[in-house]
Amino acid sequence: MEYPWDDLTLAFSRTSMFPFFDVAHYLVSVMALRQRPGAAAVAWSNPVSSWLSAMLHCFGGGILSCVLLAEPPVKFLTNHTNILLASSIWYIVFFCPRDLVSQGYSYLPIQLLAAGMKEVTRTWKIVGGVTHANSYYKNGWIVMIAIGWARGAGGVIVTSCEQLLKGDWKPKGDEWLKMSFPSKVTLLGSIIFTFQQTKHLAVSKHDLMFLYTFFLVTIKVTMMVTKDSTVTLAPFEDTLSRMLFGWQQQFSMSEKQTESKPSSNGTTSSASKPTIEDLDDAKRLAKKED
Repeated sequence: MEYPWDDLTLAFSRTSMFPFFDVAHYLVSVMALRQRPGAAAVAWSNPVSSWLSAMLHCFGGGILSCVLLAEPPVKFLTNHTNILLASSIWYIVFFCPRDLVSQGYSYLPIQLLAAGMKEVTRTWKIVGGVTHANSYYKNGWIVMIAIGWARGAGGVIVTSCEQLLKGDWKPKGDEWLKMSFPSKVTLLGSIIFTFQQTKHLAVSKHDLMFLYTFFLVTIKVTMMVTKDSTVTLAPFEDTLSRMLFGWQQQFSMSEKQTESKPSSNGTTSSASKPTIEDLDDAKRLAKKED
């Protein structure tokens, strides 16, 4: 007997990303490029360079996953429909008369809708990456996690390489050195879906896709509405860090506090008390002065 919940999650997992969700993903990605300082001027002076940057923003995750699996990095170019769709979004964002697309995107409801739909595509990319890696390396969970993470958030890594080639790269913006919240939550999702794929997590895939997507969309919309970037995994990370790596540090800190703590009768510890030899030397010095 099927329940309404199963029907809902199963129908959700079968939702096609083309064209509406893909359009939202391309729009958010190209608008992120458009908001860079000097991006509009580059598009007018060198359209080919701007177009290549836009394609890296839109398909960077797929490119990185192909590199990790030793597949042709230009494999994404074989999907002519998506290339034309992403190119159309790039063109109207940068060359629309009176900049109407950017002005329309500036409204918060439009941004919330596009960002929420983009997070839906993130789930599909993670699941696709985990499944694709499993076809190469059966139950190779480390590879599955890496490819799922690359598909879902690898675009940031690829665009960092692009900035490095252009001379605009900054260490503080490197995802390898300081992962952003989307990269962290994508890594978490890749781990969860890998455990589900390897049968270590007794949850159906369509239920997990629905719950994880709901979590992503809720967090993203909350961060945009409240304009508060502190909605992160910091409490979980801090707890996990203390459990795995903080015991030795806590032990050394407690030892230092014990050494500097005064004794129960109000006097200092024996390390700070003057010795008998010091008192004798002081008496001899006083007699000589007399």
